[in-house]
Amino acid sequence: MSDTEIGRPRPVIAGLPAYRPGKGAKQAEAEHGITDAIKLASNENPAEPLPAIVEAITAAASGANRYADHRATAVRQALADRLGVSVEQVTVGNGTVGLLQQLWLSYVDPGDEVVYPWRSFEVYPVYTQEMAGTAVTVPLRDDLGFDLDGVVDAVSERTKLVVLATPNNPTGVACTTAELRTALERIPRSVIVCIDEAYREFLDPSFGDPVSELLPDFPNALVTRTMSKAHGLAGVRVGYAVGHPDVIATIDKTLVPFAVNALAQAAALAAIEHDDEIRRSVDGLLAERSRVESALRAAGWSLPAHQANFVWLALGDRTDEIALGLERRGVVVRPFSGEGIRVTIGTPAENDRFVAALAEVSS
Repeated sequence: MSDTEIGRPRPVIAGLPAYRPGKGAKQAEAEHGITDAIKLASNENPAEPLPAIVEAITAAASGANRYADHRATAVRQALADRLGVSVEQVTVGNGTVGLLQQLWLSYVDPGDEVVYPWRSFEVYPVYTQEMAGTAVTVPLRDDLGFDLDGVVDAVSERTKLVVLATPNNPTGVACTTAELRTALERIPRSVIVCIDEAYREFLDPSFGDPVSELLPDFPNALVTRTMSKAHGLAGVRVGYAVGHPDVIATIDKTLVPFAVNALAQAAALAAIEHDDEIRRSVDGLLAERSRVESALRAAGWSLPAHQANFVWLALGDRTDEIALGLERRGVVVRPFSGEGIRVTIGTPAENDRFVAALAEVSS
């Protein structure tokens, strides 16, 4: 052992790539010597939280010297009432990513398989590697939708989890509950199937609701959702999961103590109470997404069937070049090298700026 060696991390952690969040506007400004950059890289809601949410957070701050309710009991109950399920079917965590980490911790042993389509949300391979599990990935279809037959066929006796992000991040394509039902009917009940709905509020209602349509029939199904996107609470971190009480109780065992702080709980309760206003904000973002899509199609771009608050441009080998060109013009997007870029729907002015900058760099 070297005298200079500090600690001995687990081999799977030593070789683990860190999660890479979207680059911030300030970082891009510093790197390129520019000003007035905009961030369209992290799928944030461009609108500030509702005044009622800000008021609730401010009021909760006066009690920051006390620990929050570890179980976020009031939030669980409010969500259960809104969703029409029992409170035992709901858990609350530190954003969807926190709940997903709990899911992996709760179910995946070394060597266990985790099946998911790819490309998809970047934490899936990270969490699988953290647990020394085996990732089994199924390529997306040509239209960037999920090959659910391929997912089902990939399930083996070693499979512990199947994870389906719908709408998918970063492509924005979604599955209907009818399609999910067909897959669930063929997957053993011993395998947890996580339907990861971080972008639920942006989904066309005709796609269905897995909480009401699937959970009653499939005890191995779990639905995860977040308040970071539509509700504008990315900075305070609240996510929730809905499933069978036994699955929820298992996941709760790995909840970090007080993971959902008092300010986040107050914000979540206010957001649930003002759901109608949240819906109006979402409708505005959907209208903007449609406007951006129209502009991109008019410019000759081919787009997938987006169902989230972002658009996806398949750029292949030009991905890094286009992303860098946009950054130098002050438009920060999320590149996936060799594949494409994901661009968050921002304010009308930000969206116009993106479309104009893209025209410059792609000509």
